Amino acid sequence: MRNALCRLLALISAPVCALSLVVGAAGVGAALAGAAEARPMTIEDLPQIRHAGNLAVSPDGSALAYTLGEPRNPFEGDADGGADAHLYVIRDGGAPTPFVTGEGAISGVRFAPDGASVTFRAKRAGDKHRALYAIPLAGGEAKKLFGHAASIRDYAVSPDGARLYFVATDAPDDDKALKDKGFNAYAYEEELKFASIWTVALGDEAGENGATARKLYDGGHVSGIELSADGRTLVAAVAPTPLVDDSLMKRRLHVLDAGTGRMRAVVETPGKLGGFRISPDGSAIAFHAGTDIADTSDGVLMIADAADGAFRQLTPDARQHVVDVEWLSDGEILALAHRGVETALVVYDRAGEEQRMLNASDDIALRDAALGGGRIAVIADAPVHPRAVFAVEGAGVRKLTDHNAWLEEIDLAEQTTFVYAARDGREIEGLLITPSGRKPRRGWPLILTVHGGPEAHYSDGWLTRYSGAGQFAAGAGYAVFYPNYRGSTGRGVAFAKEHQNDYAGKEFNDLVDGVEALAEAGIVDRDRVGVTGGSYGGYASMWGATALSEHFAAAVAFVGISNQVSKFGTSDIPQEMYHVHSTRWPWEDNWMNLLERSPVFHAGASTTPTLILHGEKDTRVHPSQSMELYRAMKVRTDTPVRLVFYPNEGHGNRNAAAQLDYAYRLMRWMDVYLADGDSRDKPMPAFDLGLEDRLGLDGDD
Repeated sequence: MRNALCRLLALISAPVCALSLVVGAAGVGAALAGAAEARPMTIEDLPQIRHAGNLAVSPDGSALAYTLGEPRNPFEGDADGGADAHLYVIRDGGAPTPFVTGEGAISGVRFAPDGASVTFRAKRAGDKHRALYAIPLAGGEAKKLFGHAASIRDYAVSPDGARLYFVATDAPDDDKALKDKGFNAYAYEEELKFASIWTVALGDEAGENGATARKLYDGGHVSGIELSADGRTLVAAVAPTPLVDDSLMKRRLHVLDAGTGRMRAVVETPGKLGGFRISPDGSAIAFHAGTDIADTSDGVLMIADAADGAFRQLTPDARQHVVDVEWLSDGEILALAHRGVETALVVYDRAGEEQRMLNASDDIALRDAALGGGRIAVIADAPVHPRAVFAVEGAGVRKLTDHNAWLEEIDLAEQTTFVYAARDGREIEGLLITPSGRKPRRGWPLILTVHGGPEAHYSDGWLTRYSGAGQFAAGAGYAVFYPNYRGSTGRGVAFAKEHQNDYAGKEFNDLVDGVEALAEAGIVDRDRVGVTGGSYGGYASMWGATALSEHFAAAVAFVGISNQVSKFGTSDIPQEMYHVHSTRWPWEDNWMNLLERSPVFHAGASTTPTLILHGEKDTRVHPSQSMELYRAMKVRTDTPVRLVFYPNEGHGNRNAAAQLDYAYRLMRWMDVYLADGDSRDKPMPAFDLGLEDRLGLDGDD
């Protein structure tokens, strides 16, 4: 009701709506914590955040299996690395039970066809590559079912449990001797490793080295497979090559005979491809994909005939983004749809008519759904907790897991939906986190946090992570705003396309207009506004620091785009840049337009202290993009600017130490330059973060 009222008020008066949201809503932090000793969240809490994922339901519906992501915790002496993923099982309505724990990441969780065991992928002791394992529900140790000469990617087991189908590359060539001699040269985009579909009989004869596996299909680069209930049909997502651009723009569904690998049909969709499921009777495929080659994402629900590949678009005009599909036992399609900042489980018939909604609650943000034995379970998060497992029961849901009980000790800040009218009248929405306690007279300092893509969106769930300061920024006295600006998904294809052929135009004007609406409502101090984001959000942050410098007192840009001309030549997604972003090639009378929409072009006017961060191994946005902006600002201005590289990281930080380092640098930069209304001339903070004391290290370690 509150969100619906504010959407109406936003068309009349954005400031009125904004103020009512912040002042009138009950504080979720107080409701959760309650106790007087509750404290704000801090950066040191990040390694304690655990997310459920990779959900599966047993064939009879009596058991659930899922993974639990647990970050490495340097504060407790953990070695650096990515988060571990453990296997948990819930049986007969009982409590979650850990089945497989320890270091390493478990993935690909499924139930065996007979429901007696859980299968999963893992690289365990002695494994050179990810292999397939199974662990009985009755108890006992996990047993390796099959190990291949390369990592097993996606997989499916036949209904009788006797045969495995899996995706893997060919065994790598053994060129170690040459490399040891220093012959390490390679040809860019030529040494491609194609993934094919393989099959092997499960049992004692399944060789450890994969010698008994037979290649079933190699008609391109396979990324995912689905096996029909009768075991006769395989559906595979196939791209022409392993190049990222081809996987984004040219993946299609291939319908195959599971026995021979012969291709029966191709579903010739025109744009991006998402997830897919075969109907219980094997006659149809439900999937979500792009409505045309220029569609920025894969959010339209579609259905295809498994016999000939003919398909129909069921929801091309819906103001939503479908992120997951499943089949119900009666042949209806269950779609997990994101609608603005809210989410829903929507049931469609095969003609695309919406039949009903299974869960209309706006208290949680749905992320993934799984079905089995007539039971539906979901992964969801909320403003007050990270991702957890829920059971869908009637018109509502019941929470089954709580791996973040420590949050009861945290005074979580309030999170609300904020809707405003952009300068041309377009309604824009976002999510606002405001600190607990009394608002300062001039409003809180603001950290504007911009998502990447821009084909992505924020949902009204858990928003705090290492690069999205959320709760730990609010705990330090900042308001944090997450806008779904033009080009975002979640509001239909037309809205997502509104940024096209207009780099840094209306899309980034929406950001400034959101800040202005918050300031006019008295929520934030317009003189103390910082901007941050990664990838396309890094582009927005760089643009904010240069072309829009007067609006931002600080900027922290992560893996961002500074030069649209050179980005075309250094990125691994030139086709996507053309089809769904620029809509013109650079040489089509477009060079100057691209240059003028580049932060480096405006760097000389920057007065915004700018921290630039980048992974050295980024192939999506080459590290040179950050180098260009750094050099342009360093030479042309006296504005504080720093460039920080993360070795062994790519388009986003994966390892615990790099994530914590990022969070500390983000907040310290904001602390220095948003401290008061006249901080732009302050010297840069020291590079050293002083982590030795926080980590309990000896200075000589």
